[in-house]
Amino acid sequence: MERPAPAGPGADQPAGPAADQPAVERPTGQEPVGDQPDAREPDAREPDAGEPDGGSSAAGWWAPGGATEERVPGTEASDESSGSDAAAAPRRRRDPLAALLIGVLTLLLGFAFAVQVRNTDTDQALVGAREEDLVRILDDLTAQQDRLRQEIGDQRTALEQLGNSDSAAAAALAEAQERAETLGILNGTLPAQGEGLVMTIRDPQDAVTVADVLNAIQELRGAGAETMQIDDVRIGVSSAVTGRPGELSIDGIPIESPYVFEVIGSPGDMATAMNIPGGVSPSVVNRRQGSVDIVQSEQVVVDALRPLDEPQYAEPADGD
Repeated sequence: MERPAPAGPGADQPAGPAADQPAVERPTGQEPVGDQPDAREPDAREPDAGEPDGGSSAAGWWAPGGATEERVPGTEASDESSGSDAAAAPRRRRDPLAALLIGVLTLLLGFAFAVQVRNTDTDQALVGAREEDLVRILDDLTAQQDRLRQEIGDQRTALEQLGNSDSAAAAALAEAQERAETLGILNGTLPAQGEGLVMTIRDPQDAVTVADVLNAIQELRGAGAETMQIDDVRIGVSSAVTGRPGELSIDGIPIESPYVFEVIGSPGDMATAMNIPGGVSPSVVNRRQGSVDIVQSEQVVVDALRPLDEPQYAEPADGD
């Protein structure tokens, strides 16, 4: 009978192909190469119990830290596209407004920068200018200021002249109107009122002649009469007294006794002129057996008008 082999260090190891292979001696101080994992290759992990063999139903990849992420086929593209569309929609809506705001801010910033640079350049140019240049610039500014002041003075003078012209024109117009009124009163085309007298000549014998009426008119004018009327006939510079005693006419208009003279002027002077010896009153009383009554008044109205005579031969001179 064969004796059993003595038990050794490998007596407990199971029999197998590895046990039949001779042991390979390894150098001292070196670890088995096959026991170290390769840093360039990911660690092979066994699939979970619930995963089918081969990973045919799920796709996995290696992530840092050894984590493996799984994705369901067909869902990756759809999720990414929906997310990108949702994020791009508001971005597209905000892009035009943002671009507009950025453009406006850029323009404002550029304008401010340009103004600042221009002011800085001007100041630097003045600081670095020579004394002669500074004197010339000052002279130019002074001359420009003088011209502006002269223009302001000219404008003010023109304005004053316009104001004076308006005042002068208004004064001239008022004076012309006053003169026209005076001429209208004198020639009998305008009514008048004022202090004066009312003289009444009575002729019971119809003896008063044209000369007596003309003398009365001339004496009144010589005493300061400004305007008058006789029996509602206005006396003018061209008035003519015609007719015979008892049938007198002025400018072709008949007048009858008593003859009423309404005269505007100085009452005292005209009354004195009528009563002088050999004047109108003594002549009518003594020669014509008539009477003369004179009443001085502070308010005499001369309202009879005469048409304005149009000249037949006279005409304005050239240049007037």
